[in-house]
Amino acid sequence: MLGTFGGALEARQIDASNGKLTAEVTGEVETEDNVMVIRRIHVAMRLVAEPEMKEKIERVHGVYAMNCPLYRTLRKAIQLTSSYELVSSPS
Repeated sequence: MLGTFGGALEARQIDASNGKLTAEVTGEVETEDNVMVIRRIHVAMRLVAEPEMKEKIERVHGVYAMNCPLYRTLRKAIQLTSSYELVSSPS
């Protein structure tokens, strides 16, 4: 999901390279018939970019998942969510 989001940003001239886009992934596991099963995965992304790009980034975040092979493969089996935090570029 990170790669697809980054690629979608890059396609819109928002630089997501060289560590500007990072993610922390967390999963929630439940037990079903004494077997651990992954039920939810959340991808919390962090993007270093200018604040004036926020609206464009928000639009990309709203649509990128349906173009992500991982999301499209797993979305019916596991609850997949993502969020992003916009961090201003250091001056």
